[in-house]
Formats: sequence, C-alpha cells, structure tokens
Amino acid sequence: MADNITNIISETNTDYEVRSLDSMCVNESNQSEGIGAMLRYAVVGIIFGIVFVKAEIISWFRIQEMFRLQSFHMYGVIGTAVVVGAVSVFLVKTFKLKTIQGEEIQFHKRPFHQGLIYGGLLFGFGWAITGACPGPLYAQIGAGATAVVVTLLSAVAGTWVYGWLRERLPH
Repeated sequence: MADNITNIISETNTDYEVRSLDSMCVNESNQSEGIGAMLRYAVVGIIFGIVFVKAEIISWFRIQEMFRLQSFHMYGVIGTAVVVGAVSVFLVKTFKLKTIQGEEIQFHKRPFHQGLIYGGLLFGFGWAITGACPGPLYAQIGAGATAVVVTLLSAVAGTWVYGWLRERLPH
C-alpha cells in the first residue's frame, strides 16, 4: 500500500525548487552591495516578524488550537500563504518576470522520494510538540518567549545531524 501511495504522489508531484543566481551567492567584489542587501533582508525580516506577531501565528496557543482542530485561524493563514505563493508562481511564469538584477527566474522540478514523507512527519510532530515552526522562531524570541531558544538550538542541531547523516539516509 505504501508503494501505491508513493506512486500516486510521485505522479502528481508539483513541488518545484526556485533558483536564481543572485539568491545563491553574494557578489564578493562589491562589499557595500552585500551589506546593503543584508540590511534590506533585515528590514524585510523585521517587518515579517511584526506581521507574525500581529497575526498571532507565533502564539503557542494558536498552534495548539490548529493541531487539536479547535480553530480555523492557522489554517486560514497557511491557506492564504499557499494561494499567494501559487498566484506568485503563476505570475512569474506567465509574465516571465526577472529578478531585480535582471536574471531569469527558473523553476526546477524536484523528484519525489519517500524521505519527504518521513521528513514532513518529523517536522509536523516537532511543530506540534514545541508549538514553534522554524520560520517564526526568531519572532517568538523577539516577542519575549525566550524558552523558544531551546527549540531554535534544537532546530540547528537537527539540521547539523541531517547534514551529517544525509548520505546515509534512504533516497
């Protein structure tokens, strides 16, 4: 049965990886541009964190409500993000939009493998247990939930362990 599910999912896989040369490396020849880019990213990150706080999506209680199926709030936020992402990809593909540096945005099809299911389950269990998704961790810490530092350190340790084990895991 697991093979049937794997075959169905792999046939309908629409997971794409977006890559652009400017997002993969920093122009080392122009240090001021690198610092300017970092400042822009910091400002966007701060604004994103404020939106997270105001939308209450960093709330442990909101996350627990979601996993207990007691509230639609988080599903609405996630659903909105999926719609915005889908519309954005559609617009980029339709109008052949380019990056700020004028580079073409390319979408590369990613192959499905069973590890994605296991990784998704681990991610979901970790999210449910800790009440923290990796994205809002910094906003939670910035909002004063200092206990989340343990979750952040655990996420970093998990990432390191994955990198160490990656070649030994099933593909």
